[in-house]
Amino acid sequence: MHSDNLLQQINFIKEIDKVKYIQRKTKLFNSDRNENDAEHSWHLAMMTIVLAEHSDVPIDILKVLKMVLIHDIVEIDAGDTFIYDTAKNHSNTDEERIAAHRIFGLLPKEQAEELISVWEEFETGETNEAKFAKSMDRFEPLLQNISNNGGTWKEFGVGYDKVYEKKKAIKEGSTSIWNYAEKAINESVEKGILKK
Repeated sequence: MHSDNLLQQINFIKEIDKVKYIQRKTKLFNSDRNENDAEHSWHLAMMTIVLAEHSDVPIDILKVLKMVLIHDIVEIDAGDTFIYDTAKNHSNTDEERIAAHRIFGLLPKEQAEELISVWEEFETGETNEAKFAKSMDRFEPLLQNISNNGGTWKEFGVGYDKVYEKKKAIKEGSTSIWNYAEKAINESVEKGILKK
């Protein structure tokens, strides 16, 4: 049984290597190179470790780490949908759910069920852990766009109202991080890197 589990786990590990090839619209800090999903997930994991003390409520950090590390694995099949995409709804998870069952389904049954459950919890966004994970997911690209003088906001003509609407989810996980983010958004308008 253990050897069967190991083979399934190795197949999963090989499969998720593909996440390194999923290009995001956002670019690395102070760079013109697009970030990939693996880099994004790693960065969110580090942010979770460093910023966990700013959660408004106690959180299970290991669960948040699992969420941020696996949340975009489904993009191997479903692709990355730009958060400001006007043609495709970013919250449409039907394709992603199918992908979650296929990819996590490569694992032994118990592990597969756990990771699908953690992924669903993140997508639903109702638990304290999911709220904090989503706040990290929304905060990182904000910092990237600011470091790149507007980055994808300028590139795709995204205005203040859309940015504010998408980023206010940060408040659900951390009031102090939201206060920082809100100030940074407003300062971006003042600097002329975000249009109001």
